[in-house]
Amino acid sequence: MSDLFDDPREGENAPEFSVTELSGAIKRVIEGNFGHVRIRAEIGRVSYPRSGHIYLDLKDEKSVIATVIWKGVASKLPMRPEEGMEVVATGRITTFGGQSKYQLVIEDMKPAGVGALMAMLEKRKLQLAGEGLFDASHKQPLPYLPEVIGVVTSPSGAVIRDILHRLRDRFPRKVLIWPVAVQGDKCAPEVTRGIQGFNALSKGGALPRPDLIIVARGGGSLEDLWGFNEESVVRAAAASEIPLISAVGHETDTTLIDFASDKRAPTPTAAAELAVPVRLELLSWVDEQTARMTRALTSGVAQRGQRLRDLSRALPRADTLLEGPNQRLDRASEKLPVALRAMVDKRRLILTETAASLRPANLQRAVAAKRESLGRRADRLSIRPIQRDIDQKQKNLHALVQRFEGAAKTQTKAWADRLDALERLRKTLGYEATLERGYAVVWDGDEIVKSTKAAAKAKAIEIQFADGRFALEQGAQVAVKKKTKKPKKPDQGSLF
Repeated sequence: MSDLFDDPREGENAPEFSVTELSGAIKRVIEGNFGHVRIRAEIGRVSYPRSGHIYLDLKDEKSVIATVIWKGVASKLPMRPEEGMEVVATGRITTFGGQSKYQLVIEDMKPAGVGALMAMLEKRKLQLAGEGLFDASHKQPLPYLPEVIGVVTSPSGAVIRDILHRLRDRFPRKVLIWPVAVQGDKCAPEVTRGIQGFNALSKGGALPRPDLIIVARGGGSLEDLWGFNEESVVRAAAASEIPLISAVGHETDTTLIDFASDKRAPTPTAAAELAVPVRLELLSWVDEQTARMTRALTSGVAQRGQRLRDLSRALPRADTLLEGPNQRLDRASEKLPVALRAMVDKRRLILTETAASLRPANLQRAVAAKRESLGRRADRLSIRPIQRDIDQKQKNLHALVQRFEGAAKTQTKAWADRLDALERLRKTLGYEATLERGYAVVWDGDEIVKSTKAAAKAKAIEIQFADGRFALEQGAQVAVKKKTKKPKKPDQGSLF
């Protein structure tokens, strides 16, 4: 074998190999050097064909290696390989000449922990769940029959065709499509803007506001669906005021938007089925309810009619009910003439007795009795007791007037004494009493002159003595003003 790869001898041409010979040589070299290997990696793409074999990729941050698990080994594995799982696989390296590729044939596989993407996903899920974005109390009920349905998806994929076809079959509705990228770097921001854009539409505007939103995408790997695990998408779905159905991936795929949405559909087609009822089934149900109501009404009327007939048979006949009252009426009509004659005789006797009491002699006796009774009452109403009462009241009034007059004089005298005392106090405290002792007051008009300087400036000076004022003007005597006496207070006299 080594001769195949030896350098050609000098002067000879390089050896020639067929493709099969070269592929076989490579296969023997790889299998000889890597008989059995043990590898720790994260599972990437997984495929389950009908043959029962499992084809998957093992990867790390830099490289990917294709692997295969034959049907006999796959049935004995302790777990089902899923994308994102971190595993430890044991097998042998071999080549596949038909495609010029090498692969690992896995003979044993055990879980080694959660992969990097799965660990990140689980951490983000716990964080958002702790904020309450996944709580059942935030879930909104889906409208039974929405008028307008908004779909956030790729306009060119099979998903939107499946949704429209399913809606057309079940119950045709108006559909608004918000085109977005469903994988890659643009996926998360475009899906977020799509959800927020539908919520920003106003009711009754030129563009109708959807009654229901469907976020849809077909199946794919964890990396393909990663945009629907982004925090911005999850928060937009949780904050949506319009009920939202998530239909991302297939039934086995789970993304974080599924937890934040109001309803999760396993597939986009199932989302359309959740959005609207089947029109024919609804019409059939309405017809069935109409028939049930008609039968119920007919049966009710028939039962009540039968009940009424049963009750009518239990009631007595009208002529039977009237037999007793008719008999009592006949007896009463027979007794009525006799009762009327008896009552007339009784009234006639009373009238006769009353007429007898109205004879002249009886009237005179009655008048005399009334006159006697009136005389007794007149005696009790004699004027003498009234006159005595009036005299007593006058005496009491005279005594009250005398008491009031005495109290008034006493009060008036007290007030006069108090006024005299106040007048004496005024004179004692006033400057006029000082004038009686030989002092004088110098006036300049209405102001008192208190210094020679003020007297020199004054134009006219008056000197007030005890008996009057003496006026001077520029050194000449002008007049002598006598002090006017205060008028004597008039005697008020007695109030009585």
